[in-house]
Amino acid sequence: MTITVKKIVSAMAVTFCAVVQAQNTATFSLEDCIAVALSQNPTVKVADMEVRKADYSRKEALGRLLPALSFDGSYNRTLQKQVAYMDLDAFPGVGGGDESDTPQPDAKASKGDAGFKMGLDNMYSLGFQASVPVIAPQLWASLKISDQQIARAVEQARASRLDMVNQVKNAYYALQLAHDSRRVVQESYDMAALTHDTYVKRHALGDASEYEVLRTSVAMKNIEPQMLQCEIAVKRARLQLAILMGVEADTQFDISGSLADYEGSMYNDVMNMQPDLSSNTSLAMNAIETRTLERTLSMEKASWWPTLSLAGNYSWNSSSNGSPFRNFRWTSYSVVGLSLSIPIFQGGQRYNRIRQARIQLDEMAYTRENLVRSLDSQATLAIDNIKLNVKQIASSKESVGEAERANDIQNRSFDIGAASYLDLRDSQLSLTQARLSYCQAIYNYLVAASDLELLLGNAPVDSYLRK
Repeated sequence: MTITVKKIVSAMAVTFCAVVQAQNTATFSLEDCIAVALSQNPTVKVADMEVRKADYSRKEALGRLLPALSFDGSYNRTLQKQVAYMDLDAFPGVGGGDESDTPQPDAKASKGDAGFKMGLDNMYSLGFQASVPVIAPQLWASLKISDQQIARAVEQARASRLDMVNQVKNAYYALQLAHDSRRVVQESYDMAALTHDTYVKRHALGDASEYEVLRTSVAMKNIEPQMLQCEIAVKRARLQLAILMGVEADTQFDISGSLADYEGSMYNDVMNMQPDLSSNTSLAMNAIETRTLERTLSMEKASWWPTLSLAGNYSWNSSSNGSPFRNFRWTSYSVVGLSLSIPIFQGGQRYNRIRQARIQLDEMAYTRENLVRSLDSQATLAIDNIKLNVKQIASSKESVGEAERANDIQNRSFDIGAASYLDLRDSQLSLTQARLSYCQAIYNYLVAASDLELLLGNAPVDSYLRK
């Protein structure tokens, strides 16, 4: 995500909150809800943080190629000095005489000889230590693994966004289904209430019995629980959508459009559906893991090569007797050198690590082969299911049209007394059921299409962010 896109999405989120606070109810489209969710949902934020963490990890690995510099200091106080002994008998003639002229100490004198002490009381050391790798094949190979870690984090962030788009779409469609169902049930209730009022008036005129009035009243009240269920469904779907958008649960907002609005474009969408898995996140992660294992194999092979490093030291030393706070005598010391390490034998560890890496690569190849077959089957079945949903929508829409015509006929027949209340109520129930089935069919299609979009990984995430 570029900085410009982040600024746009952040501004949209601020605008969203401001509009919600300024109005009792704000209306947002599907694209607006997705854009806010991609900006505010904690799951997406965590995925972005993982990308930054992987980038810092790579920079940490790059730092191992740069010189390392440190400043060290130490102080040692000698509690008991080391004692040294000299065997003068081993050096005849010491002191200017020959061996025969050398005085021989008696046993008592030799036993009491305490030797002489070495060293000073105080020892100070201050200095700089520097080192830099010159030839480090294994280190160079590990940097490529860090690149793959970044690629993995980026792909995981993309997968998180795709999953968020899918969840927001499904929640949005569920809220639209709840709204449409409530509208259909409300229309059914209004028809039942109108029929009840008609019988009440006819009963007042003596044209209808009290039983018919009670029967229409019961039919009307039987719909009230359905209306309550629809209200609960609306609240539940709105709460779920608010949670996915990363806003407060009590935020008052509404959505635009209805399920029937998608019917115009779904036929063209179905015709263009192809099981293209090139953007599938599982396959992308498999490819990244394969490249990581290849880099790991290269790194293990690089452990056979020699390494060369350059090191330097510049220090100051001081030694003294008596008080540690005086009599300092500082002298400087510096050295520069190369360190060469040639691995020869490590008990077969490197060879076995290479074999393990090769086996892991072979396992990943089999895993990918099985994954491709599984995803191909899922994509094919999903497209077939979507086509069946489209047929179901067409059938449900035709049923709605027939139910509306039948209900109109029954209404006219009921008005002239040619149809009974049972005939009228049956036509009303059929119409309600047909409309609910139509809404459910569209919802099933939209959810299936959204799930297929998640499977293929081709959701236009960037376009949502630019809304």
